[in-house]
Amino acid sequence: MKSNPALEQQLRRIAESPSGPKIGAFFDYDGTLIDGYSAAAYFFDRIKRGEMSTQEILDTLKLSRKADLADEEFFDVIANGILDWAGETEADLRALWRRLWLEKTATTLFPESWKLIDAHQKKGHTVAIASSATLYQIEPLAQEYGIEHIVCTRAMIRNGRLTGGLDGQPAWGEGKAAGVKAFAKAQGVNLKASFGYANGNEDIAFLKSVGRPSAIQPKPQLEQVAAASGWPILRFPRRSRASAAAMARTVGAYAAMGASFVAGLGLARITGDDRSAADFITTTASDAAMAVLGVKIDVIGEAHLHQHRPCVFIINHQSKFDLFVMMNIVRTRFSGVAKAEAARVPGFGRYMKMAGVAFLDRADSRLSIDALGPAVERIKSGLSMCIAPEGTRSWTPKVGKFKKGAFHMAMQAGVPIVPVVIRNAGEIMGRNDQAMRAGTVQVAVLPPVDVSRWKPDELDARIEAVRQQYIDTLNDWPESIA
Repeated sequence: MKSNPALEQQLRRIAESPSGPKIGAFFDYDGTLIDGYSAAAYFFDRIKRGEMSTQEILDTLKLSRKADLADEEFFDVIANGILDWAGETEADLRALWRRLWLEKTATTLFPESWKLIDAHQKKGHTVAIASSATLYQIEPLAQEYGIEHIVCTRAMIRNGRLTGGLDGQPAWGEGKAAGVKAFAKAQGVNLKASFGYANGNEDIAFLKSVGRPSAIQPKPQLEQVAAASGWPILRFPRRSRASAAAMARTVGAYAAMGASFVAGLGLARITGDDRSAADFITTTASDAAMAVLGVKIDVIGEAHLHQHRPCVFIINHQSKFDLFVMMNIVRTRFSGVAKAEAARVPGFGRYMKMAGVAFLDRADSRLSIDALGPAVERIKSGLSMCIAPEGTRSWTPKVGKFKKGAFHMAMQAGVPIVPVVIRNAGEIMGRNDQAMRAGTVQVAVLPPVDVSRWKPDELDARIEAVRQQYIDTLNDWPESIA
């Protein structure tokens, strides 16, 4: 991403602050951790399912156009929303909001806010989400970020079901400030030394309750108060929708890659050499895409990309953009694995066949030992393979658990593992994003891991040690790698 001096300055403030749980870091949710409002996903879902009357829709639209809600208006909105859930179990509500999180909300996460949370967590601060939203809306993000504490609007529960009423006052305005103060007292948190982050005018009282407030994407009144009080003001690029420039660059990048693919097909027909044509497509398409997108890739440890081939490259996986990064830095004589149906994707399926991708049946898509034969044969023929051992893209830069397939592949083929740590790719293109943004991706290529003497009974510990290299590298990015 582009440089954000205000964010970098705030990260330095956090790094220079005292450590330990007596320092709190309180984050508003809607508009601060996510771009927009999580309730919008709920209302659109109800409309889609035909669960809202015309009058409800009109009333909701009327309120949504207001820059600010009066206290009584917000209380009516939250009370009516919770009344709709009367009779539901907490499990029902958690399932609903988990689905909405996966379908809608998670795509709007501000990566910059994650950096702030991560910085506070590394200092051992007591991190909490303080929001007028309900517990069920907030929990999916809290679980993703490893946040234990939530100060929020609570629904009343009786006999395991929601009654339709509120348990206490909503965490809005003075109510949120009171909730934060009560939490701090119970947890032994020093509010005068604590941090607070929020975007709304209704959050002014909450921010005034902490010693180190910051305004994120502030609304006008909050911005005025923040400026007059000397509070840091942080602004982040939108995530709920890509900018026109990002969309245009994305279309241009795909067009450039398509042109490279067509040229590569022509080369294959002329020469009869699919492998060389695939390498041509890989290098020209990735170079053209990065140029159109305005993406720069900074690589340290670059020698390890070339000195140990054939090998198994493993990457941490947050985005489809990871593939474009690997195409750009590895460039030639490498491939990967894919589900068998990917071979039928128009255009790209043809490229994957040319590149020697090992196609696996859906039943074998987890890279079981018996399914590795085609990939192992590719390696023995001189191709390197690129695998994401996490198996799926993550919502944050946190490194997930590694599966064993890539390591079995290297052991069977008798080649080393080369860890490639990718930083910032999720900021260019998030897990479910369709558009790509300009910026810089950092890559650290670590020294090879010799798996030739690994024994089956120590495999779990060995793999975890490799995973820890990723965690350590992301936590303390090196200036160079020998």
